[in-house]
Amino acid sequence: MNTIRHDFRSDTVTRPSAGMRAAMNAAEVGDDVFGDDPTVNLLEQKMAGLLKKEAALFVPSGTMSNLLALMSHCGRGDEFIAGQKAHLYVNEAGGAAVLGSIQPQPISHQADGTMALDDIEDAIKPDDSHYARTRVIALENTFGGRVLPMDYMLAVADIAQRRGLGLHLDGARAFNASVKLGVDIAAFTAPFDTVSICLSKGLGAPVGSVLIGRQDLIDTARRHRKMLGGGLRQSGILAAAGLYALEHNVARLADDHRRAKRLAEGLGRHSALKVSAPETNILWVDADSSIAERFDAYMAEKGIGVIGRYGQQRWVTHLDVTDEDVEGALALVDAFFAN
Repeated sequence: MNTIRHDFRSDTVTRPSAGMRAAMNAAEVGDDVFGDDPTVNLLEQKMAGLLKKEAALFVPSGTMSNLLALMSHCGRGDEFIAGQKAHLYVNEAGGAAVLGSIQPQPISHQADGTMALDDIEDAIKPDDSHYARTRVIALENTFGGRVLPMDYMLAVADIAQRRGLGLHLDGARAFNASVKLGVDIAAFTAPFDTVSICLSKGLGAPVGSVLIGRQDLIDTARRHRKMLGGGLRQSGILAAAGLYALEHNVARLADDHRRAKRLAEGLGRHSALKVSAPETNILWVDADSSIAERFDAYMAEKGIGVIGRYGQQRWVTHLDVTDEDVEGALALVDAFFAN
């Protein structure tokens, strides 16, 4: 039985709204493996149009989307560059290496979440048979809720262009970043050859991500999607949720950002909690070691759902978190420190 009353674990826990369910129920469907599911086709066309890219591909998950991107940029024995803490390096079960025979070249992050430009340059291998061939640089934005600046992404894009490399964006929460910056999603993603965007995080769809990019890369990704078992049949039911999300749930991401800021302000009143200032919908909280174990247990007992252990917590706001949830959670935290 789920005893969580205020669920800040992730923006993946959202449930389809009544309007989204109605759109799913009414979706016109076909067989997408044959290319004749009209709702999937519409979603792919819409995403390509929004980003001003040539093509798009609907896939079951962000992990598959990133893997397909890497497999499209790289062949067996090639290499991708990514951050040491990047999701596609740390949290995707080594899929690029196991399934794509692609070598990762991780690079340490700076305090702001970027990789130093000199470190990226130094990691690019020379054209020598002793080395894996560097083929693509992968960025993640947002990264832990932080927004990497446009100028930084353009600087990395310049490196990629000068060195003849592809550029991929793990933009699972790209719309959060574009809303925060007030930048159109097409401008935000313009430097990239491929972009992965998740529909089932802040946008609130139950399933799915979209890989968007150059036609040749998306064509290759489509073939690999079939190879990996990601070819779905009457998936317009799921694509309809994505279309609904794009129409109704993008601008409202600003509400998630506002609520994360309110959480940070309320939690930051307590000196035993070190709270990061959120830029989007994710904040990080470190409890002093003297209270960490008790605080974790109290949170669980009171039904406040977060990810983390030993007082190191990640709080995420999303469309199923209301102002009442925020204030209710803060009141419970206040009560802990009042005792």
